[in-house]
Amino acid sequence: MLNTARALVLTMRPRQWVKNVFVAAPLVFARHLTDPMYVLRSCLAVLAFCALSGAVYAFNDVHDCEADRLHPTKRLRPIARGDLSERAALISAGLLAVGALAGCLVLGWELATIAALYLVENLAYSLGLKKIAFVDVALIASGFLLRVLAGATAIAVPASRWLLLCTALIALFLGLGKRAHELTWATNHRRAHTTRAALAGYRIEVVRATMLALAPITCGAFVAYTLSPRTVEFFGTTRLVYVAPFVALGLVRFLLLAVWRPSDAPPTDAMLRDPWFLLNLGGATATTLYAIYG
Repeated sequence: MLNTARALVLTMRPRQWVKNVFVAAPLVFARHLTDPMYVLRSCLAVLAFCALSGAVYAFNDVHDCEADRLHPTKRLRPIARGDLSERAALISAGLLAVGALAGCLVLGWELATIAALYLVENLAYSLGLKKIAFVDVALIASGFLLRVLAGATAIAVPASRWLLLCTALIALFLGLGKRAHELTWATNHRRAHTTRAALAGYRIEVVRATMLALAPITCGAFVAYTLSPRTVEFFGTTRLVYVAPFVALGLVRFLLLAVWRPSDAPPTDAMLRDPWFLLNLGGATATTLYAIYG
């Protein structure tokens, strides 16, 4: 029983839930981080999206178990290895999804609608849209936007257009980085079409060039946001621009981990294990909080 529970937790990939921090972004940038009620509603929304993420990962691993067995690291996933039955994974995914949507409905029907859209989009991605080059990355970016919209809806504040723009750019950058990593691995192992069908529609040179273009555009958008008159008026300071160097360093570090120094582990896992990236992330977080609340 304990082994099954552990296998289920691994299948839900808690490390990947760090992406759901975007649900809490509106709480921070709306200056409600010190309000207990806003914090509670935001935390509940984050937990709901973590549950939805876990459900999607479990469903995806059932759907992709045969392909995962051909991958050097994915073959170690519980379902691909036989540690967790497909039936148990699907039942757990269903319960998680229903529980998460019910929780969102308690907070508001608008939040439940966004959560349901997020779930449908991810299921469509797992069932086939991830096989279409660039559509897959666009859906990844859309998922991040839905997280931010959900976070804003949970605390009943309008989603900043600047926040949505910066989120979209960062999400596209991360999605392309994931594909760049997979392309490099597939080329090195001569398996360009056995682990992800969409890779056939990508060229590593194009992906790298796009990422190199997106990096300064993303930094520029963030700087423009921090110095816009509306932002300066809302926060009463221009100190938010101090976060820009951390954004630039984070993008460069991700490029190194995903494109030029790829390991067998996905770039998200590599980021969470990289001390330099984590140090930079800590600095960015502390500087953001100082700029907004200091």
